[in-house]
Amino acid sequence: MTTSSSVAHELAGAQQALREFRHQVYDCLDRWPDALFDLVDAQASAVAVDGLAHLTLAPGARRGHGSAYRAIADGAIDTGMLRETLAGFRPAEWEPTFAVDTTLWARPAAQCSPERGLHKYNHAQAQITNGKPITAGWSYSWLVNLSTEPGSWVAPLDVSRVNTSQTCTETAIGQILLLLPLLEHPRSQPLPLFVCDAGYDAVTLGVELADQPVQTLIRLRNDRVMWTRPQPPTGKRGPGTPRRHGRRFHFAHPESHTPPDHELALHDPVYGNVHVTAWHQLHPETQTHYRDPDGRPSIIEATILRLTVDKTPRHRQPGPIWLWFNGPADTFDPDRCWRAYLRRFDVEHFFRFARQNLGWATPRLRHPQQADRFSQLTAITATQLRLARPLVADHRLPWQKPLTSQQMTPGRVRQGFTHLLATIDTPARWPKPTKPGPGRPKGRTSEPAPRYEPTRTTKVKIPKELIRP
Repeated sequence: MTTSSSVAHELAGAQQALREFRHQVYDCLDRWPDALFDLVDAQASAVAVDGLAHLTLAPGARRGHGSAYRAIADGAIDTGMLRETLAGFRPAEWEPTFAVDTTLWARPAAQCSPERGLHKYNHAQAQITNGKPITAGWSYSWLVNLSTEPGSWVAPLDVSRVNTSQTCTETAIGQILLLLPLLEHPRSQPLPLFVCDAGYDAVTLGVELADQPVQTLIRLRNDRVMWTRPQPPTGKRGPGTPRRHGRRFHFAHPESHTPPDHELALHDPVYGNVHVTAWHQLHPETQTHYRDPDGRPSIIEATILRLTVDKTPRHRQPGPIWLWFNGPADTFDPDRCWRAYLRRFDVEHFFRFARQNLGWATPRLRHPQQADRFSQLTAITATQLRLARPLVADHRLPWQKPLTSQQMTPGRVRQGFTHLLATIDTPARWPKPTKPGPGRPKGRTSEPAPRYEPTRTTKVKIPKELIRP
């Protein structure tokens, strides 16, 4: 039972934006558009999504569970048009700071589901391998726009499944290249900054996006080793090839650090004392992806940042965070970098909200294409809730504290979204009355579905003689 603490806000501009978004999303639905759009409204309503059929129990649901399963199985969504629609409704007041991260749709016991991979993920049916939980499922890469203010709001712009023949880095590069032409970049705004966690290859991201007007920020492990540029020879050089590496720079050994090129110290009300140190023109000790014409590994340079804070919102004592920055040298801003990386954790809150509230990764779908459609519907639902934020009243539970319009969380907006549906029109058509079909013909039998083994996504080991600089 819910209690209403206020009435809905009469904001004509915000309501017009929501109406326009709903009509543009409907145009992106090619097959079974009405049933797919009804699933979006049901997913945005306050209903427990324990499965796909539970969405048809939402208040105002007009179609049964048969239409829901048929829409997910046989429906079609124009991915390119949907990407343009989500990018067009990105908040204009937010900075172009984006996060790319992957999360797993676990399907460990689905032997009839193809294209599953083995990933590190905590699951009840995970197998412990080398002390790590390994689960079979589909990995999805989400690209979201981060908010400039503390909170749990993000703007999903793209969601793509990571194929077993690709890495998360290759999928992220494809998402970034498809998004860049859709971004309106005023001269007053900084370059788009894409933040990734430690699971991404910083060298590959920097090289593949070197000719693009973007910045990348990737976290590195604390045991990495870098090298500086070699010092120019002071006298006549002896025989042999010139040195390619200078001084050894070990993250875990402060005595090996050279004098920094940039330092930033400030006090933040959330993180306490913040200290950022940056070094330019450092390159990794080994990299095996790119080579010079003579066959030797290429020297890939970047800016390395060391971030330390006194505390986190959970009052822990965090260790230093090492970051890899790539981008034009004149656009480097250490203050923006440390804030952007700490804002990256908002995508973790979005994953939790999508799983627990929107029911993402809950339906037991057989084919990965069906999971792709439901993931795209989840991105549409999250955007619709964000656009409905100033229009929804605070329909809170009796034990919840009242919130203002600026404090509304995605979960609180979802609790009152059903009351908003009565005031906005829907582009979906009403269902036509029909009768149940004849069913399976008599005498026809079904063969057992084919079984698929999950594909290993681990990297192939390369001999040491091939990676030695």
